[in-house]
Amino acid sequence: MVSLSKKFKKKNVTVWALLSGFLLAATLLPNATALELAPTSTVEIDDSNWAAVIEPTSATNVIGQTYARISGAIFSTELALVSAISRQVETARTPKGAKQVAKVILKDEYGFAGKEYTCLNQLWTKESNWNYKARNRISGAHGIPQALPADKMSVVGTDWRTNPVTQIRWGLRYISIRYETPCKAWAKLKRSNYY
Repeated sequence: MVSLSKKFKKKNVTVWALLSGFLLAATLLPNATALELAPTSTVEIDDSNWAAVIEPTSATNVIGQTYARISGAIFSTELALVSAISRQVETARTPKGAKQVAKVILKDEYGFAGKEYTCLNQLWTKESNWNYKARNRISGAHGIPQALPADKMSVVGTDWRTNPVTQIRWGLRYISIRYETPCKAWAKLKRSNYY
């Protein structure tokens, strides 16, 4: 007959293996936002109740409760992330809000502030006046950064027609790849009347 401590160890290993699998699956699931975001949240699990001996009949119940707790935490974290992104998108629908969002992304994700933001502001004020619905009737350039062709922005998100944050992210990505900094892009626009 197997001792209770061996049963506990076996069940404990099984439970932790299942939990690890659930956490791995949750981290590999794609985000619903299609934005290039760094993970900013963590899930903490209170494992204080693991110290008690698990009765053989209650192991399934513990696994179910733990799974429910982890699933709830993951769902809550994802829901909070979606809510924050939704607020950011709604803020960016106005020129003033778009400038605020771009300033934060420029600083947090690209490490630029001050002078580079001033150049970006001048660049996109001239291009679109920070209007995410802006469209050049002659060339077809679209959005805040005036992407041409406009569907190039789909590398950041398929919602580029209606999402100003997708447009801002694509524009900053384009500037960083092609010109390195917003000031170099602004200088190019002043020289050539395009960037």
